[in-house]
Amino acid sequence: MQTATLFAESAFVQFLTKDTLFAAILFAMTFFGATLVVWRLWLNFNAKTDLNLFLPKFQEVLNKEGIEGALKFCKAQPKTEHIPSKLFVSALEKQREGLAAMRKAMANTVELEILPDLNFLLPTILAFAKVATMVGLLFTIISMIGTFTALGDAAKEGTGGQASASAEIGLALFATMFGLLTAIPLVFTHTLCKAWVHKFENKMKNAGQKLLLLTQAAKTTPPMQ
Repeated sequence: MQTATLFAESAFVQFLTKDTLFAAILFAMTFFGATLVVWRLWLNFNAKTDLNLFLPKFQEVLNKEGIEGALKFCKAQPKTEHIPSKLFVSALEKQREGLAAMRKAMANTVELEILPDLNFLLPTILAFAKVATMVGLLFTIISMIGTFTALGDAAKEGTGGQASASAEIGLALFATMFGLLTAIPLVFTHTLCKAWVHKFENKMKNAGQKLLLLTQAAKTTPPMQ
């Protein structure tokens, strides 16, 4: 086991020193992929709205200050929290036109503003995952072509070289490894975020229904003095 580990470390060092260009590109590709993953997860984290905390505060403001006060309260929320700052604001601005207008405003906001934000980077992440895999395989093939060419030349000259050729094949596989190490987290992140977006859509629908109920109740109750 220790011998195998030392051989792998030696092969990796040779990969870094001999195939420096390939190694630099693969490291840059892996770093860019990791950046996309962290960026997307950070956006997901900032987009969260705890409705169990927000709705009681919203209802309290709505009862005390009416629709205008509730609208100001929602506009004051962070822009990254899509439900209060975008969904609720769009509906409250159409409140005077009735429930149908509020529903339409919320549907348009979800389709044209919120969903594009929630899906931001996801096409890029999926595309880069596919590209990373193909780049790794391409570099592997290029390296193996050179290895087999050198092996053929050594056989013609009768100098041997099978041992060094097998080591070169091992080096070539590092390209495939880096491609997969880049692609796997990207694919996982894309799948995870797609599921999160679907869950967030359901959350927005529930929040929209609660908003309609609250505004209906506010119409029959005068603002508290």
